[in-house]
Amino acid sequence: MVFKRRDRRPLWKVVADFFWPRGGWTRAFHYVKHRLRRLPDPPHRIARGIFAGIFVTFTPFFGLHFFLAASLAWIMRGNIVAALLATFVGNPLTFVLIAASSLQTGYFLLGMGTPVGHSVERSLGGKFVDAGTDLKHNLWAMFTDEPADWSHLHLFYDEVFFPYMIGGLIPGLITALIGYYVSLPLIQAYQNRRKGALKAKLAALKEKAAHKADVRNKPD
Repeated sequence: MVFKRRDRRPLWKVVADFFWPRGGWTRAFHYVKHRLRRLPDPPHRIARGIFAGIFVTFTPFFGLHFFLAASLAWIMRGNIVAALLATFVGNPLTFVLIAASSLQTGYFLLGMGTPVGHSVERSLGGKFVDAGTDLKHNLWAMFTDEPADWSHLHLFYDEVFFPYMIGGLIPGLITALIGYYVSLPLIQAYQNRRKGALKAKLAALKEKAAHKADVRNKPD
């Protein structure tokens, strides 16, 4: 295939690159910032896309963030590419903070105490594992005589997914609004500066062309 990698990366390398991309997170951040500033769209549309991308990262729909960010940006008439790039806010370095704030807020709003004290017999990571095991078992049970067991999935929904989904709305909205109002003037200033530089360059080219025409038309 044309787009297939020649040097196939081992699994450990794929995992390592996910948590620490080549060049580091600083380089990745500057790349995203550069791409956002150079998008060919009005600043308010780019800022709306940034809002959509950041907001979606506070939802528990992992694996669907790109699709949800693009859909929300389309509804808001924002820049879809900006929304996809803004999901970079959710990365292995920030997901712990995002998940903790969303779960804490969700448990508070639902009157469920705290994520730590609600169901201490199983850790948060353990609930993810148990839910995955249940899902795998039930898919296998569809083709065998084994009974399906949804208990761990119910527990995961009640104690993780639903509180996360409800709790992520407030910190997600606050963070997305900050991203919108911070990025809007920065993008406006960058685009105005870039337009000024292009106008100056065009004026210099016109002046240079006019000078050459005067020299060419000047009698000997």
